[in-house]
Amino acid sequence: MSIKNIIICSVLLFMYNQKVNAQQDSQYTNYMYNTINVNPAYAGSRGVMSVFGLHRAQWIGLDGAPVNNTFSINSPVSSSNFGLGVSFVNDRIGPSDENAISVDVSYSIPTSENYKLSFGIKGTANLLNVDYTKLDRYDLTDPQFQNNIDNQFSPNFGAGIYFHSDKLYAGLSVPNFLETAHFDDNTSVSAKERMHYYLIGGYVFDLSPSIKFKPAFLSKIVTGTPLQLDLTGNFMFDEKFVFGAAWRWDSSFSGLVGFQISDAWFIGYSYDAETTKLVNYNSGSHEIFLRYEFKGKSEKVVSPRFF
Repeated sequence: MSIKNIIICSVLLFMYNQKVNAQQDSQYTNYMYNTINVNPAYAGSRGVMSVFGLHRAQWIGLDGAPVNNTFSINSPVSSSNFGLGVSFVNDRIGPSDENAISVDVSYSIPTSENYKLSFGIKGTANLLNVDYTKLDRYDLTDPQFQNNIDNQFSPNFGAGIYFHSDKLYAGLSVPNFLETAHFDDNTSVSAKERMHYYLIGGYVFDLSPSIKFKPAFLSKIVTGTPLQLDLTGNFMFDEKFVFGAAWRWDSSFSGLVGFQISDAWFIGYSYDAETTKLVNYNSGSHEIFLRYEFKGKSEKVVSPRFF
């Protein structure tokens, strides 16, 4: 069997087999810049309108491997404690192609001179497509694989809290409360998305006038699956260059770089090296992102907010 068929069949078994009872949301190495996708309370927290785009190609060299494209925009609402955000996520893996459009609303309460506590809600519309013609099917008469899934719609909603200042952040969220059943024929459920619980945090240490260090973590808990934990350490030099490393529990090691091109533009890149048996079949994962922020003439780079 070819590598392509192995990967695609494995994906199908993961997503649609009747014994499968959990699915994983998209994973990001640069989660500290992409917080709004997992926590709606992040919307507007940077104090300016922020536009973010990310592309992730996982397990390069394997046909059917996951590919993710993310775009979001969020902003505080002028003269209020509200924040708004809109995001679009496209996930492609094997024969499946899923699009999610989300709207986020947050409300922040100052708890002291430097800290705020934000509450957020998320509403999401999901569209799932599955093209079975991309598979080498053993039994072409199997009714389960006769008709493709075209734009199968499922709504969802989530919520989160986010405690933050210019140097510290911590958040707890559940971006999707509804446990959506896919390919449900009233007699069996081939795949069911479980609730994902996210805990995120980080802190900025001033090591010198020109060097800052920010450890961060992201923990994801899903019923019936192992704990996922990301640990990251980034150094910022002269408020321009970012360099760091990350470790994903029982999965991979990563290197991260970033550059503040101007007051408005920030670009970043990361590379993941697998530590599982998949290392023999791929050349790692790449992730690149670009952020643009609309700043007024009197506003400077949010410092040292590299999150």
